[in-house]
Amino acid sequence: MISSTKNPKIQWVLRLQKKSKDRYDEQVFAIEGVRLLEEARASDWKIRSIFYADTLSDRGMNLVNASLNTGTQIESVSPKVMSAISDTKNPQGILAVIEMRSLPVPDQLNFALILDQMRDPGNLGTILRSAAAAGAQVVYLSPGTVDAFSPKVLRAGMGAHFRLPIHNARWIDICSRIKSAELHAYLATSEGSDTYHDSDFQRPLILIIGGEAEGASQTAYQVADSQIKIPMPGGGESLNASVAAGILLFEIARQRETKK
Repeated sequence: MISSTKNPKIQWVLRLQKKSKDRYDEQVFAIEGVRLLEEARASDWKIRSIFYADTLSDRGMNLVNASLNTGTQIESVSPKVMSAISDTKNPQGILAVIEMRSLPVPDQLNFALILDQMRDPGNLGTILRSAAAAGAQVVYLSPGTVDAFSPKVLRAGMGAHFRLPIHNARWIDICSRIKSAELHAYLATSEGSDTYHDSDFQRPLILIIGGEAEGASQTAYQVADSQIKIPMPGGGESLNASVAAGILLFEIARQRETKK
């Protein structure tokens, strides 16, 4: 059992939890909790290491036992060490280090999402979860967006990372993909000329959602073919980014289901 936070393996995990550079340099990231590890296994992502404490539930121990003799490094740690490497106040007693994968973008692209300058980890993770559930085929993260593999984003995403292609991309590359797939670009903005429920979301499209503080970038406005808004009869300046994204993503899904 590892009982010291100065252990090199524990120091490695702490770096992965805190520094995006280390995650991308080594092409690995850390996840916490039974549910996320179940999602990673179900989606066949490679698990490099598992750290667990004796506080772990029977459901969690089943995951540990299932990972024996698979090439995954299994380490027992003290509750104190688990608390130190965890990014949560009440850790479940299990943490795993997963190898990064870049899920492929479909050749026939017709429903994509751009998150532009999204800096709040909770909002980003929640939007990724909604995008996966609504059937988005890919999410592009423009420069200035928080790391999708940071601990808070991963927790809020609830496993979306393992099923949804998520790509960091420069605007020049995003624009090239929009053009080649002939996607109509919708930008969500409170100044939009069209309401979302009057918009045609059955066509091949890409939805752009701007960040919480500054909204979408000037480049996003230049790329957009249409600007759409969500009416707010009760007033208010704007909606939370994840709430707005959820409304729009599921309106797209609704229109497409109606078309079938």
